[in-house]
Amino acid sequence: MTNTRELVRIGQLELTFLSNSVNAANGVVIFELMIPPAAKVPMPHYHEHVDELVYGIAGITTSTIDGQRVEIGPGDHVFIPKGTIHHHDNKSDSPARTLCVLTPASIGIEYFKELGELIVPGVPPDAVKVSATMKKYGLIPVSQMS
Repeated sequence: MTNTRELVRIGQLELTFLSNSVNAANGVVIFELMIPPAAKVPMPHYHEHVDELVYGIAGITTSTIDGQRVEIGPGDHVFIPKGTIHHHDNKSDSPARTLCVLTPASIGIEYFKELGELIVPGVPPDAVKVSATMKKYGLIPVSQMS
């Protein structure tokens, strides 16, 4: 196994991929997500086929999961089953870092690279294109948290 890291930027967000095993036997994608304070983050959504585990590394990530606000600090974790509406944010004054694990690995680095091309800091994203890209990879955007 190789230990290659790849950085992908989506607007102000930084994702450092540690494992991108799309179509591989272990079937997981692992990345570190850094959310700066007050960063614009992608819209609430759910995954059609993918479960997500979020583990806090530094700072506080505020996640809303099926309408419930959860603060994830260092050592905290939350499991988000497929079909669960969720959204991650940083409402604190310092950067938040989490480790994200997606399985099966159908939402890989390619999705995040495509999304990164659509989201540029200071420029409103084309919601139709963002939504189409999300749906292509099995992420279903929702306009409101339930």
